[in-house]
Amino acid sequence: MIIRLTEEQCRAALARGEFGPEVIGAAGSVALVLTQSWCPQWTWMRSYLEDLPDSPDRRIHYVEYDREPFFEDFLAFKEDRLGNREIPYVRYYRRGRLSAESNFVSKDGFLRRLERDGNRDAET
Repeated sequence: MIIRLTEEQCRAALARGEFGPEVIGAAGSVALVLTQSWCPQWTWMRSYLEDLPDSPDRRIHYVEYDREPFFEDFLAFKEDRLGNREIPYVRYYRRGRLSAESNFVSKDGFLRRLERDGNRDAET
């Protein structure tokens, strides 16, 4: 199951520069997919993410920010503050700490990064 980030969660990230502990600490392993709805690579990723079995130690959130009223601000936040200009952009957290980043990635690559502990990795 993947969970849509709320406007409140996204606006709080804009204000503080990072998503809050209620998001990045929601489970032992957390992934945030920041994307736009029209992206074909996101469509492919979303299909395999929706098919993953639920796990109490894993949480996957997403936002299609082109569909949100805060689009321009969020785009600037993602590109300038987080430093990533591609979509989908995925941030992986272990125990509330950023552990890896990627853009478009296969299911196996996604799971490997989600389960990896403490190694920041920008590989796709």
